[in-house]
Amino acid sequence: MNCEAVHAGLRKTGMVILGEGLPKHHICNANMMHNGEDYAIFIDTSQESDGSDSVAHPDKAVSWGKIRGFANSVKVHCDATIAFLLLVAETFAAKVKRSDETTPWV
Repeated sequence: MNCEAVHAGLRKTGMVILGEGLPKHHICNANMMHNGEDYAIFIDTSQESDGSDSVAHPDKAVSWGKIRGFANSVKVHCDATIAFLLLVAETFAAKVKRSDETTPWV
């Protein structure tokens, strides 16, 4: 994964993390070779009070260099099966034509 980030060149990079734990850790670490992510969305139900670094707020990732200081980042406290579906639906909603717009009424 580190090689992918290094070869990203001048392109902006981002991550959408569903849940926490070891996969989140490795995804965040991969872009340290690219000086951090430009965009980050963390979606999970855990609180930082759980005592685990894997559920830390994006500000912690900025201090570690995993996310750039000027990056757009957010942590959403919600079940990923709900929030991710809403995120994807809203992202692509502008690209989909509604059937009532494409079919003229007679």
